[in-house]
Amino acid sequence: MKNKIDLNCDLGEFYGMYDERRDSKIMPFISSCNIACGFHSGDPVTISKTIQLALENNVAIGAHPSYPDLQGFGRRIMNLSSEELEACVLYQVSALKGMTESLGGKLHHVKPHGALYNHAAKNEDLALGIAKAIVKIQKDMMIYAPAQSKLAEVAKDVGLKVKSEVFADRQYEDDLSLRSRSLEGAVLDEKKAVLKQLSAFMDGVVHTYGGLDLPITAETICLHSDTEGAAELAKEIHDFLEKNGIEITSA
Repeated sequence: MKNKIDLNCDLGEFYGMYDERRDSKIMPFISSCNIACGFHSGDPVTISKTIQLALENNVAIGAHPSYPDLQGFGRRIMNLSSEELEACVLYQVSALKGMTESLGGKLHHVKPHGALYNHAAKNEDLALGIAKAIVKIQKDMMIYAPAQSKLAEVAKDVGLKVKSEVFADRQYEDDLSLRSRSLEGAVLDEKKAVLKQLSAFMDGVVHTYGGLDLPITAETICLHSDTEGAAELAKEIHDFLEKNGIEITSA
């Protein structure tokens, strides 16, 4: 079993109606967060307050850029040119980095959101557009990506640091992609199922929806803040890891 792991969560996903209560209940139990940059969610006030909340809790801050898709919460694939995509990522990550630094922090990583993340995991051209934008901002930036994905491969090729990500609250298909949210069983929101998957991750295995036990690399575990009971699950995951002697750290 692993002896340390990063626990991350997608936060700041409000637009025009910021409610600190949800994020503030999750923040004490995680080691890094991915803050929405405004294209799928997150207005300037929300972004600022979420950064400050992360700094208060010593949580590493990441940018969470997406397709420009407020209506679809960034979960729809958009047909952007390579120039458009690179500019969209450059704009979002630069803004989050600048705001973080102005508030006394430092940007730790980048993690694409939703459809952008899932599409780039399989599409080399899309992955390259994301990586090129990030390199322009910081050549040795950390990126969270699925292990052995196109996004991870391309990021390493251009000199970015890569942290292999898995999802505590999502079901996996036999090709190690995330099961579509439109299908039954895509989201795990019961404590027993989440902790069972978490335990397998710590042993380098994932049990897929199709019934296979496949090897998987887990360096950072994501919990979505919009999963039912996310705050309670964050505490359960945190306690489970600590009880098993696993250090929770973004380092």
